[in-house]
Amino acid sequence: MDNVQATVSLTETLCLEVRAPSCGIVIFGASGDLTARKLLPSLFSLFTRGLLPENFFVLGYARTPLGTDGFREQARKALREKFHPPDDELAEFCKLLHYLPGDYADAALYAELSRNLRKLDADYDAGGRLVFYLSTPPKVYDTVVARLADAGLLHEPDGGRGWRRVVVEKPFGHDLESARALDERLHRHLQERQIYRIDHYLGKETVQNVLMLRFANTVFEPVWNRHYVDHVQITAAEDIGIEHRAGYYDGTGLLRDMFQNHMLQLLCLVAMEPPAAFDADSLRDEKLKLLRSVRPLAADDVRKQVVRAQYTGGRIGDKDVAGYRQEKNIPDDSLTETLAAAEFFIDNWRWRGVPFYLRSGKRMHRRLTEIAVVFKRVPHSIFTPIAAPDLQPDMLVMNVQPHEGMALSLQAKQPGPKLCLGTLEMAMNYRDLFAGEQPDAYERLLLDIMLGDQTLFVRHDNVEMEWRILAPILDDWRKEDAEGHTGLKFYPAGSWGPPEVAELMTGNGRTWHNPPPGRRR
Repeated sequence: MDNVQATVSLTETLCLEVRAPSCGIVIFGASGDLTARKLLPSLFSLFTRGLLPENFFVLGYARTPLGTDGFREQARKALREKFHPPDDELAEFCKLLHYLPGDYADAALYAELSRNLRKLDADYDAGGRLVFYLSTPPKVYDTVVARLADAGLLHEPDGGRGWRRVVVEKPFGHDLESARALDERLHRHLQERQIYRIDHYLGKETVQNVLMLRFANTVFEPVWNRHYVDHVQITAAEDIGIEHRAGYYDGTGLLRDMFQNHMLQLLCLVAMEPPAAFDADSLRDEKLKLLRSVRPLAADDVRKQVVRAQYTGGRIGDKDVAGYRQEKNIPDDSLTETLAAAEFFIDNWRWRGVPFYLRSGKRMHRRLTEIAVVFKRVPHSIFTPIAAPDLQPDMLVMNVQPHEGMALSLQAKQPGPKLCLGTLEMAMNYRDLFAGEQPDAYERLLLDIMLGDQTLFVRHDNVEMEWRILAPILDDWRKEDAEGHTGLKFYPAGSWGPPEVAELMTGNGRTWHNPPPGRRR
């Protein structure tokens, strides 16, 4: 049946944007890629929207001997490439940037850092409030936090009004044991309310809109359960390879890189119960309950319900690309997975018996992150000779990237004298509806950090439960590889994965939602 496009419009909005209080942010790893691509552009965007504090500064800290002038020049270059801002606006923002070179382990440098921060705090009247953003390799988290504590920089002066917050990027550990150890070391010097474990997926507009869609509307909640939902698909596909991350990626793999945080967090948002309030603890309490309800996988279940694979040479668009083992600095016998797909079940009253299919991979057919809720087919068709199995199931698709938006597919009569049913797709694209580029996820998350809102950040017990869910999979893969009969499959770059990924669903009469490249919702 043909698809018919329909459009929607936004008729009324209710919004509240709050300016952050006076504070400063210290970025460890300030000369790195994340700072140039994400952190500084997001701070600049907040600046142009009037949401940065009136009294605010940034102090970059890294081993690269840049100096303040060099740091500002790097910032100007990055911001001109992304925004093409007026010179006076760019100059005003860059006045807020400062830089201190040094080694992360050098205690003497933290004394100098402390002196710099006291001066900047006085100059900018920042109120003793500081964010420490660890844009560094995870292996130095312990060192940085311990040195900050030794220098007295984590102490919250003025009865707690001069707060201290520490931001850590994923991965949050390498497995359950290391995640626990990391938390133990962080909690030696910090309270949980001071720790912001950042998952940038949670800052994306469509990801946040999952909560709005479910809990700000009455139309979906009555059918958001096992009685009406046939299954749920969560896809996070990339057409790029590992780029310059060989050292990190080959020791990590797709399951740890994507499932432990992004994929399971998306699962939580789709399947969790309504929280008592839209606040950090209420939301994360419900996520924890949901994660505890995910059915544990035994070894036999892993072999049936989980697929791991690695890309070989292939073609992306009009370009030939190398296989994973041919990438620079990757061993030619590497067993690291670049794709993982799994079938999970949630054992609670709402979702008992409903399969949740999760897949993520590198060098796939196209870049796409989406959540597809597929509803059950009608039990009987009155439209003879069209039988019930011939009618396509209704489907709600929430597209996270590259084109943030959503679409609801329904069955409807197509124009004409005959009985002709087709799929009517009512689609909304954020870029079209709200005109122009949408805020980067880091923009929302950085503002929340300064406001002290942990709602979109991951709590330590959530991290531990995510590792508990994945532990049987990692244990079984490790055992298989050690015994010499690895279950690793292979797929050509530019495909949707090996046949076994499709078979996860076709064995149950279902299929993956694979929209073609270039299609926008």
